[in-house]
Amino acid sequence: MKTFQFMWQMIRYRPWLYLVDCIFWTLVHLSPLVPGLIALMFFNTLAAHSHLSFTLWGLIALLIVSALARVVVLLGGALADILHRFTMSALLRRNMFERILERPGARAVPYSPGEAISRFRDDAELAEDAISWTLDTIGECLFAIVAVAILLTISAKITLLVFFPLVSVVAIVQMVSKQLEKYRTASREATGNVTSAIGELFETVQAIKVAGAETYVVNHFQELNEKRRVTMLKDSVLTQTLDSTFGNIVGLGTGLILILAAQSLGTTNFSVGDLSLFIYYLAFVTDFTQFFGMFLAHYKQTKVSFERMVTLLQGAPPATLVEHGPLYLTKAIPELTTPGKGETHFLDTLEAAELTYRYPDTGRGIERISLRLKRGSLVVVTGRIGSGKTTLLRVLLGLLPRDAGEIRWNGQLVAEPATFFVPPRSAYTAQVPQLFSDTLEENILLGLTEQNVDLQAAIHMAVMEQDVAELENGLQTVIGTKGVKLSGGQAQRAAAARMFVRDAELLVCDDLSSALDVETERTLWERLFAQREATCLVVSHRRPVLQRADHIIVLKEGRVEAEGTLEYLLGNCEEMQRLWRGDLHS
Repeated sequence: MKTFQFMWQMIRYRPWLYLVDCIFWTLVHLSPLVPGLIALMFFNTLAAHSHLSFTLWGLIALLIVSALARVVVLLGGALADILHRFTMSALLRRNMFERILERPGARAVPYSPGEAISRFRDDAELAEDAISWTLDTIGECLFAIVAVAILLTISAKITLLVFFPLVSVVAIVQMVSKQLEKYRTASREATGNVTSAIGELFETVQAIKVAGAETYVVNHFQELNEKRRVTMLKDSVLTQTLDSTFGNIVGLGTGLILILAAQSLGTTNFSVGDLSLFIYYLAFVTDFTQFFGMFLAHYKQTKVSFERMVTLLQGAPPATLVEHGPLYLTKAIPELTTPGKGETHFLDTLEAAELTYRYPDTGRGIERISLRLKRGSLVVVTGRIGSGKTTLLRVLLGLLPRDAGEIRWNGQLVAEPATFFVPPRSAYTAQVPQLFSDTLEENILLGLTEQNVDLQAAIHMAVMEQDVAELENGLQTVIGTKGVKLSGGQAQRAAAARMFVRDAELLVCDDLSSALDVETERTLWERLFAQREATCLVVSHRRPVLQRADHIIVLKEGRVEAEGTLEYLLGNCEEMQRLWRGDLHS
C-alpha cells in the first residue's frame, strides 16, 4: 500500500470526526481574510479623513470582534483535533496489538520490546501528525487561493510572484526525499536499540552485578546512545535545513513583492490600503508555502513509519494496519464474559500426529511426535533439559507454528490451534508464571467477573486458601511486578488458580509443581481429581505426578524415546530409569 492509501483508510475510519476537525481548522485558517479586508477599508478611510470618524471606530470594533471569534474557533478546533489525533493513533496501535496477540506466543514480537515500543509510540505519532497536517494543508490552501484571487484584482504582476517560492519548495523536497527516508529510518532504528537496551538493563541488574560487568554494560549503552545521537542529529539537521531553506525562499519572495508594491504606491490605482492588504495577506500566503514544503518532507518520513509498523504485522496484509475496528475512547469497554460451554467444547479425545517444529536459529525442536489423550486421563511428558517438552506443549497449543503434523479434537481437524485451544476448551499454565502488578484476585480472574466463576473453588484446588488468609489484604493484596511479593510456590499456585477458575475441558501444565513441597504438590493433585473430571497434559519430572499418570511420554533430543505406564517404562526404558534415579538433569 502507498502512504496516501494508509492515510485515506485512517480518514475513512471516522469521517465525521475528520470533517468536524476540517471545518474548524478551515475556519481558523480562513479567518485572517476578514481582518485583512477590514484593514484595507480602515487605511483607505483613514487616508480620506484626517480624524477618527464613526466609520473608523466601527472598523476597529469589527477587528476586535473578528479576533475574539477566531479565539473561539481555535478552542473548538483544539478540542476536535485532540480527539481526532488520538483516534487515529489509537487505531494503528489497536491493530498492531491485535495482530501481536494473534501470533504464536513465542513469535509474537519479531523485535526487542524496546524496538516494538518505539514503533507503537513514535511511528504511530508520526502517522497521526500526517493526518492532522492534511487539515492545515486544506485550510491554508483555501486561504491562499482566496487571498491570491483578491490580490490578483489589485495587482496581477505582483501577486504572481507569490508562486515562485512554492515551485522552489516542491523542487527541493523532491531532490532530498530519498535522503529524508534514509535518515528517518536510521534514527528510528537507533532509538529502538537504546530503548531495548534500557529494558534489558532493568531486567538483568542482578546478573550484571554478580558478573561484575557494570563497566562493560555502561560502555555498550554509551555506544548505542552515541549512534542514536549521530543518526538523530543527521535527521534533525536535514529537517531544520529544509525548514530554514523554506523560510529564506519565502523571505526573499516576500521582500521582492514588497519592493514592487512600494514602487506602485505612486500610481493612481494602488492605495495605502492595498499595500496593507498585500503585507497582511502575504504573511499568511508565504506561511502556506513554507508549511506545504514541510508537509511534503513529513509525508516522505511518514512512509518510513508506515513501513516500520507494517513489519510488526508479520505477514498479515498491510491493510491490516488501518483496518477499521472498535475503539472505546468515549464509552465503557464491554465487560469480559465467561465463555459458556457448548457441545463443541466437550472433550472426548485429543490426538496429535507427527508434530514437528524446528527453531529457525538453532535447528533444534521436536520431530514427528504423536500423542493421544482420553477424557479424564493424566498424560505426563518427561525428559531431560532440552529434550523438547515445553516445545511440544507450545506447538500443540499453537504458541509455536508447527512445521508439520496435525491435531484433532474429537476426531475433527484443528486448523488454528492458537485460537482453538482457549477457555473453555483449554487452559494453560506456563513453566514461568506470568503475573502482573495488580491484586492477587485480578491476577487470577484476568478480566472475568467473580459472579460468573467459582473463585473460591479455584483457590482451594490450588491449595492457596491459607496463603490468601495470611496476605495483608487477602485477595486484594497487590503482588507487585511479576508477583515479586509472592514466593515461587505461591506464584505457581496463583497461576494454577487462574487455570482452574476457567473450568476448561483440557488443562495443560508446564512443570506446574516444580516449586512446591511434596505435601502441597500431593494435595493439589488430589483436590484437582477429587473435585472434577480433569483431563490433563502435564510436563513434569516429579515422582508424585509420574506415579499418578495414566500414560507417560519420554522425550529425548526432540523425539519420543518411549511411552507407556510408569511400571512399563521403569522396566524397559533406560532413559526413564535414569530420570527416576535423578542421574539426568530434567
